[in-house]
This record gives sequence, structure tokens and C-alpha cells, in this order.
Amino acid sequence: MDTENDVLKHFKLILSGLLISLLIVSLDSTITTTAMPKIIASLGGLQYYVWPFTIYLTTVIISAMLSGKLSDFYGSKKMLIGALIVFVSGSVLCGFSQNMTELILFRALQGLGAGIIVTIPKKIVAEMIPPRQRGKYMGLFGIGGAISSVIGPTLGGFITDSLGWQWIFFVNVPVGIVALSLLIPYLPEFGVIVKEKVMDYLGIITFTSALTSFLVALTFSQQNTVIYPALLDSLWIFSVIMLFGFIFAERKAKEPILPLYLFKNSVFTISTVSVFLLGAITLAGTVYIPLFLQLVQGLSPSASGAYLTVLMFAMIITAISSGQIISKTGTYKKLAIISFAIGTVGMFLLSTLTPNTSTLELIIYEIIVGIGAGLAMPLFTVAVQNAVSKRDLGVATSSSMYFEQLGSVVGLAVLGTIVNITLKLNLQNITVNVSSSLLVTAIHNVFFIGVILNIIGLVLCFFLKDIYMSNEMEEEIGYENVPGEI
Repeated sequence: MDTENDVLKHFKLILSGLLISLLIVSLDSTITTTAMPKIIASLGGLQYYVWPFTIYLTTVIISAMLSGKLSDFYGSKKMLIGALIVFVSGSVLCGFSQNMTELILFRALQGLGAGIIVTIPKKIVAEMIPPRQRGKYMGLFGIGGAISSVIGPTLGGFITDSLGWQWIFFVNVPVGIVALSLLIPYLPEFGVIVKEKVMDYLGIITFTSALTSFLVALTFSQQNTVIYPALLDSLWIFSVIMLFGFIFAERKAKEPILPLYLFKNSVFTISTVSVFLLGAITLAGTVYIPLFLQLVQGLSPSASGAYLTVLMFAMIITAISSGQIISKTGTYKKLAIISFAIGTVGMFLLSTLTPNTSTLELIIYEIIVGIGAGLAMPLFTVAVQNAVSKRDLGVATSSSMYFEQLGSVVGLAVLGTIVNITLKLNLQNITVNVSSSLLVTAIHNVFFIGVILNIIGLVLCFFLKDIYMSNEMEEEIGYENVPGEI
């Protein structure tokens, strides 16, 4: 009862702290992208350009995956506070880096905190809010990523030019302190779900090994990096072996970090596949629309960024509306179907872009794509949380985040490969000698893949089950015993 009273009394402060925590991580990723050329010029090590991103993404995904089970062991508040401290500390160390090796190591530390930060707030909402009301808050949480995509690059350039690249990391300190000042005194501890702390060490080792070798191999494959083919092949083979080792470990573990029985739950399985697809679909729009505008229509980076703002605002407005609709209706299946249907239309329209496409046409196409993506933002997390028992709430939420991140990584690699095959050269080597028509064809292929991914998601969502969403907090909600399944 004290916990419920604390939540009611300080809810706005708690929500503000959670939103600021998510925003700081989202901004950090986009700001760093803009500043990296200046960082390379200062620290040297051009051959390691991609590694601060790769190592950060690796540790983000690993910690996101582990955060669900760890929060079950130690409580959500302790995990989130600890993650913020780790993230801010890593930011300070990044700012004081003297060479690329130090920056790469400290970015890894940042990533360990960031992965937990992007996951735990969604679990905390599920611990505070009845299932039916969660959608509106999940919609709000999706805003951080959209805002950071719009203002992050510009803000990163401004900070780097005005204060120096170190301050893109130091700026996280005051913002992190604000978040901590809201969460430490006002966020209640909801208690632990699993009292017997049996750590799945074999699962952690095999999962970390599989993901790390996969991302390293992916990075080498996508970059003009000198590496022996046999070593690259060994990394791919090792990642597959470790994946099977992870599956074996999860079957045997007493407290697995990813309980395999969750995949017997059709809502969980369809939702995780859907967020994986959405991770790739969103990347198709946010990466290749600016590429088209700059390389085909000849716009400046700032002008192409302004066009991207239209897409992001459409996503933001629709995500908030989607959350409100879920809260009012208590259903999500129809929204999921509509989301992928609209996304299919939007991607098809983008696949018709030409050098002569008008500004109005492009804006309309972006709005359609943004509506499709925005509708889906809050609903699959809500669906997963509503479909599992309280004991699995943490791992189900973290798994959803993990598959979304993985979808972005794999999607970016696959789409980049499609462009490279079409152009028959690496994107980094594109010059004015590459014909406009060839570039248009390459980008058309990317958006056509986006159409196919949306159709796959659309078909899957016809099999998504609408489970009754209660307006009351329940101690134990499970897939098998919830009324109202259709």
C-alpha cells in the first residue's frame, strides 16, 4: 500500500525521471555520430572509426538482454539507478580519453549502462500501471528516440564546434544528475520477483560470445578492413556455435536469462518477430531517405535533415495517439494490422521516388511511413507485458528490446549489402561518377525490401491474439489464464 501511495503522490516526477533517462541515452547515440570525425582528428586511429559504435552497440544489446533477469533479482530501482551511474561515469571517462583505445573501452562501459536504461523504465511502467493504461506511457517513451534522431546530429555538431568534442560526453553529467535527483527520492522499490538468485553464467557467456563475434564479423564485412578471410569465416562459425550453446544453456538453466518457454506463447513470439522487423523497417526510412535527398536530389545535409523531421513528427504524434487508443479500447491487434498495412503503402510509395519527385509528394510519403511506424511503437511491448506472468515481466520486456535492437543491426547490414550489390561497390566509395539512375535503383531496392518486411509483419499480425487488458493491477497475469482471448 505504501508503494502505491508513493507512486500516486509522485507519479509525474517519476515519469519525468524515466523520460529524461531514456532521452539522455537516445541523444548520446546520435550526437556521437556527428562528432566522430572531430574525435578521430584529435585522437587519431582512423582505422578504428567504426569500433566506438560497434562496441557500444554490443554492450547495449548484452546489458538490455540481461537487465530483465537482473531486475528480477535485485529490483528495478536499484538496477536503473546503478545503470545511470555507470552511464554517466562512462561519459566522463569518454570525455577524458587520450586515445582511441581508451575511447572504445569507455564507450563499452557507457553501453552497459545504456542497455539497462532503455529497458528498465518500460518494466517500471508495467509495475506501476494497469495493463490497459500502459499504452499511453509506452507511446511517450517512443518519443525520445524520434526526437534524438531529429535534433541529435545538429546538437552534436553545435556542441563539438562550440565547446569541443569532449563536451558531447560531459553534457550527459548534468542531465544524468537531474534524472537521478528525480528517481532516487521518488521512485519506490517494487521488490524482487525472484528471491533465489541463481545466475545463468553459462547463458551469459554463450550469449555474449555469440553476439560479440556476430557483430565483429558483421563490422568487418561491412567495412573496408583488412582481415584474413579465414578469420572472418571463423568468427561467423563461432557465433553460430555459441548460439546453439546459448540455446542449450537456456534449456538447462534454473533461472535462464531468456526462458525458451516464452516462445510457446504466440503473443510473445509474434511480437518479438514484429519488433525485429520494425527495427529494420525504421532504419530503411531514417537512413535512406536522407541518402536519396543528398546523393540524388543534391540537397545539403541540413536540408535532408529537415525533411526527416517530417517523418519523425509523424511517428511521435501517431505513437502518442496509438497509446491513447490502446488505453481506451483495451485492444491492440487491429492497430498492429493497420500499422503494417500503412507501412506497406508508405514503403511502396518511397520505392517510386525519382530525381523529379516533388517536395509535397515526398512529405506525403514520409507522413504515411511515419504513421505506420508510430502506430506500432507502443503496442508490442504492451502486448508482451500483458501476455506473460508477473514473474516473466522483466525478461519479456528486455527480450522485446533486445530483438528490436538486433533488428536494427541486422537490417542496416542487409540493406547496406543490397545497396552495395546494386552499385557493385562500397557506399564509402560513392563519388559523382556513380550515375543518378544507378543510385535511384539501389535505393528503390532498399524500400522494396521494406515493403516485403511490412507484408511479413502484416501477415503475422493476423495471427496475433488480442488478450483482455485489465484496468486493475493484478498480482499474476498469464497467457493461459487471462479471460477475453480472441
